[in-house]
Amino acid sequence: MPRLLPLIVIAIAIYFFVKNRRKTRSAAPASPDVTTDKRAVELGFLPQEAIDGENAGPRAPELTAALATARAGGWEAPAALVASAGKDWELHNLYVAELADIAAEDDAWLLAWEAARPDDADAAVVRAKSTVYLAGTVRGSAVAKETSQEQFDGFHRLMLRARTEVVRARELAPDDDPTPAVCEIWPGVALRYPHEDMRKLFAEITDRAPYHYSAHYSALQYWCQKWRGSVELATEFAANAAASAPLGSLLHALPLICWYEHESFGHTSRGYRTPEVSALVDALAADVAAADPAHPRLREVRLLLTWYLVELKRYPEALEQFRLVDGYAGAFPWNYSSDPVRAYVAARELTVRKAG
Repeated sequence: MPRLLPLIVIAIAIYFFVKNRRKTRSAAPASPDVTTDKRAVELGFLPQEAIDGENAGPRAPELTAALATARAGGWEAPAALVASAGKDWELHNLYVAELADIAAEDDAWLLAWEAARPDDADAAVVRAKSTVYLAGTVRGSAVAKETSQEQFDGFHRLMLRARTEVVRARELAPDDDPTPAVCEIWPGVALRYPHEDMRKLFAEITDRAPYHYSAHYSALQYWCQKWRGSVELATEFAANAAASAPLGSLLHALPLICWYEHESFGHTSRGYRTPEVSALVDALAADVAAADPAHPRLREVRLLLTWYLVELKRYPEALEQFRLVDGYAGAFPWNYSSDPVRAYVAARELTVRKAG
């Protein structure tokens, strides 16, 4: 049993990450003393019942249509959607992840795609990513003592299969496509890749897409203390990535994600209202301001920025961000709360009152 403990811990962590399920830790900044949305609604913000706690922002119509087609059993529209991303690897990764989530529930449409195009690289990477998600589903959301050995065995078996599928996807993909390698990061966490192996994998990704936000986010999780790294290793990774990235890449989010991860798990006790955090927030604000409005991860990074601005009591700036993200609370760190919408509404109302 002791040898199973690392796998159990990682299985729990990955389940919650890949399925974006609700966490039990509170994510409401500064313990807001109000929980209604009266004043915010008076100022034109959406009421609590209209806020989406599952997503960071609205899906593009073409993505919504492709997901509907997949649920109905069709594969042509999903295949065309992934292909339409071209060499926008961030968008390509997003489409793969969204479709993989559907395939983890019902893969009839993906099986049809694979039958029609046996060597399609996009179908192969959707398959690999869906197996990662399926592993989390098989493991389940219960605590370890309420999870069977069969579930843990299934989780491990599926992660091994996902790694094999990643290998095939990488063989089929163009040399400049980082998406299969990005997909491999989470099997790497689950299967406890050694540090050097993860560094090599990540180097392959950044050779193709130096500022790939999704890849950096996932790799940072690997380096966090709760999984395969430490506070020091995660901090170093995040700081180096931010320092080498241009404004608009959104990679200045990484140090703040790292800070929250270790504070929220009790691995550090530095607090949030420090000069260091304030400087990191300033850097992220500049990064967000320079970002392409169409960046697939911009809204979730704005939600991160908003959370920190509230925590730092920088209410006028927070109010400006709330106006840009209003209606959605399904992003880190809001979704670390058992009730993201309630945490969001409380923070928003506090901001409205304090901003005057």
